[in-house]
Amino acid sequence: MKISIIGAGYVGLISGACFAKLGHDVVLIDIDADKLATIAKKEDLPIHEEGLQELLEEVHIDTSTDYGKTVDSDVIFVCVGTTADENGNIFSEHLINAANDIAGVLKKQQKYCVVAVKSTVGPGMTESLVIPLLEKSGRKAGKDFGICMSPEFLQEGRGIYHFMNPSRIIIGEYDGRSGDVLERLHQSLKAPVMRASLRTAEMIKLASNAFLATKISFINEIGNICKKLGIDTYEVARGMGLDERIGNKFLNAGIGFGGSCLPKDLRILISGARETGYQPELLREVSNLNENQALKPVELLKKHIKLQGATVGILGLAFKPGTDDIRDSRAIKVAEALLAEGAMVKVYDPLAVANFIKTCPQVLPASKEEVLDSDAVIILTEWEEFMELDYRGKIVIDGRRIEKAREARIYEGVCW
Repeated sequence: MKISIIGAGYVGLISGACFAKLGHDVVLIDIDADKLATIAKKEDLPIHEEGLQELLEEVHIDTSTDYGKTVDSDVIFVCVGTTADENGNIFSEHLINAANDIAGVLKKQQKYCVVAVKSTVGPGMTESLVIPLLEKSGRKAGKDFGICMSPEFLQEGRGIYHFMNPSRIIIGEYDGRSGDVLERLHQSLKAPVMRASLRTAEMIKLASNAFLATKISFINEIGNICKKLGIDTYEVARGMGLDERIGNKFLNAGIGFGGSCLPKDLRILISGARETGYQPELLREVSNLNENQALKPVELLKKHIKLQGATVGILGLAFKPGTDDIRDSRAIKVAEALLAEGAMVKVYDPLAVANFIKTCPQVLPASKEEVLDSDAVIILTEWEEFMELDYRGKIVIDGRRIEKAREARIYEGVCW
């Protein structure tokens, strides 16, 4: 099929590369010409992802800032970024602009095509926002063009693997013909396919991430209790995970969750629930606990040193290993709290330092050795290389269960 992808961010670029690998004709559209140039050259890519460089060198993808290149597409995927403020209000400017530009394409489109929304939206937004904008083309959804909601479940760091080996394919369809096209597109991927309404697909995405967030906040709550009682939280989680109804994934206690999906999707779901008049107490507490959990390392460190005038090193800035993404990283809250206490903060991360100092310019980039030479060290991302460092003689607050760090002169785990 001929596939156009609007938005060359994480989801758009990974999806485009993988669809090209599957043999489809792909064009990637973005307003950022510089970003597209790096993708076309396959150098200095805008995101770090395992295997992406090699995959792009293997496949062919056209890139353009011109929406006219999407004419005659079989499927147009909308992968533009959507953000949400602290109250869960979605900033949909990019989505609106994309829908308006696609409407211009639909006016010229000679054949039936499906517009598939991959951007994260609240339940009902595809119907209430996207479809009316597309129909400004003079063409009718479900008759002249198709509309689907195609939620993504990529995990940063292993996005290519999870695209090619999905746990499930969710197709939110406006009508049967739209869904048929999207199901044919994914038929080479061996995974259960569920077809549902647009709103149901939108909710599946949000509810899935809200559940994962809940597991993390739950085990952190248990971990906080276990630490008071002198119990190893990870042993508790291991025993819990043997129950197949619970499973062992997302039961690693520590400083909580970050990234571009879980915090944002949780806020969107909470906001959407409140708009209906329902107060989602559990989800609200999941979010609140996560925000408080991020500050546990600072609270623990204050038991051992005076922060005013101290130098504190942070190992790990990305929200998870394998990526340079710092969106909603717990390291941001920790660094800001340390700076507010009057500490000087040195930071190290294998990939994310450049991104981090844009958000926290007051911190000092440093080598691993310089970070370890600080008055105290806080570990916030479980990079494999941190498992080989020499922590002897140091004060270490560990937010990610790095076993080697237990050699420190003073060692405290956040939940153990």
